[in-house]
Amino acid sequence: MSLLRPYIVGLTGGIGSGKSTACALFAELGVEIVDADHVSRLVVAPGSPALQQLREQFGDAVVTPDGSLDRAWLRSRIFSDAAVRQQVEALLHPLIRSAMLEQIQRSRSAWLILAAPLLLENRAYDFVDRVLVIDADEAIQVARTSKRDHASEDEVRRIMQVQLPRSERLARADDVISNNGDTASLRRQVQEYSTLYQKLADERQHAITAL
Repeated sequence: MSLLRPYIVGLTGGIGSGKSTACALFAELGVEIVDADHVSRLVVAPGSPALQQLREQFGDAVVTPDGSLDRAWLRSRIFSDAAVRQQVEALLHPLIRSAMLEQIQRSRSAWLILAAPLLLENRAYDFVDRVLVIDADEAIQVARTSKRDHASEDEVRRIMQVQLPRSERLARADDVISNNGDTASLRRQVQEYSTLYQKLADERQHAITAL
């Protein structure tokens, strides 16, 4: 990737940690967000080659009557069968990575957030400059996800078991935002890190200019 691109902060966290809320708060400050979940939806849009390949692999059950991806069906398969998960990741992750890199190369921002749930699990994101983890206690993760997705505690914990352990995620973070509190607390931390990342982006730009 060219040096003439934004400073990239990779944002991740476990399910129910509050990644989307943190991204929304960064966006309120004018920060550009490159969202892996959003890109993944574009990659498997109705009529796309990727969706057709999924249909060939898993049959008609993978699509809804209107021809779009049945995300609930696929997610249940992914989190109950490691082989299926590997198949899907092998197909989609290179496409998602390519689309995200194109978006980054088109950006004119000094720095941006690359939000990806599997940022640390997947080598496809090895180009980020810094890793920011949104963290929450496991009990809070379960409660938030159960309420949001109308899922049982067992279902949520099965998903958590597939994800990187919280301790390892924290160990690999450059920065951590604690999201055990309210939105006001989260907002304060987002503002502090936004200031830091602007400073780091400016320093990087000055170093490149000096070359």
